[in-house]
Amino acid sequence: MKVLLLRLSSMGDVLHTLPAVTDLRRTRPDVELHWLVEPSFAAITLLHPGVARTIPFPLRRYRKQWRDLPAALWDLRRDLRAEGYDRVLDAQGLYKSALLGRLGGAPLWGLDAASAREGGATRLYHQRFPVAWGQSAIGRNRQLFAQALDYSLPETPPDYALQAASARLGAEPLATPWGGLVQQPFVLGFHGTSWESKEWREDYWPVLADMLQRVGVRLLLPSGNAREVARAQRIAAQSDNVTALPAATLLDIAALIVRAKAFVGMDTGLSYLASALGLAGVTLYGPTAHTQLAAFGTAQISLQSPEVCSPCGKSQCPLPEAKNGLILCQQALRPEQVWTALSPLLEHRS
Repeated sequence: MKVLLLRLSSMGDVLHTLPAVTDLRRTRPDVELHWLVEPSFAAITLLHPGVARTIPFPLRRYRKQWRDLPAALWDLRRDLRAEGYDRVLDAQGLYKSALLGRLGGAPLWGLDAASAREGGATRLYHQRFPVAWGQSAIGRNRQLFAQALDYSLPETPPDYALQAASARLGAEPLATPWGGLVQQPFVLGFHGTSWESKEWREDYWPVLADMLQRVGVRLLLPSGNAREVARAQRIAAQSDNVTALPAATLLDIAALIVRAKAFVGMDTGLSYLASALGLAGVTLYGPTAHTQLAAFGTAQISLQSPEVCSPCGKSQCPLPEAKNGLILCQQALRPEQVWTALSPLLEHRS
């Protein structure tokens, strides 16, 4: 059986789908899985041994280049139908993913209206499956796959199945300038997110860096875009134990992840990528809830803000203090608390 999976974005959503792909590979070895995904996250799908083909499609780009979209969709339709899929599974549950799924020319299956983020999109499906809310994204994906692809849900813990990829990344030589960065033990700080309300205070990072310096560990701050680069540079200007890295690809950052001692991060895709690759770390949750999004499978510590407003689930803080740039839920996560959680992890990483 040949199956097309749609999980276009974001990085966290793509990563939270990997354990379901692992279940599928182990229980249904007869299934050949192809994955349609945004090009930004294609590198993640290629790391998993259960993905036979990755099909990058830049739907986000066509928001600005919409005149080119019809021709791109026609080319995609031709490519997908040439594969002769037996089934298309939309794990995204959005109008955009459902519409792309219909291009596959095979029965389109997905969540039912009560389970999908955009319930109306499920009218485009040929078959729908209920998956209850109120549980982790990983658990929901595993349940959907088991129902849609007809196997019993495994009772084993979630497995990203990236062990081989991690070993391969660790054995490959690092490109310039990354090779010189790993001569001293280091912790990665994932400081940037798509929600500014998730970001830890800039003046907290240098405090943590000073604590790391006492044990001979440097703090590296990766960035994925110009805004994050500028933020990392402002933080680095406050401590001589911080290195602000230039904008990097996911594979560049993954190569650093497998060499790091640990990470500290926000509720962001890079924190989940690090966890999936087996790196221990501390993830900070302010406006979002760790019970809904926390990763599994590594020595990861999730710190939920003690503020009474946390988690609010809002991408923009509604409190009046936010007008002056103060996010109370993130301020309440003090550097000393993070260090208490982080320091034992450093002792168990060679």
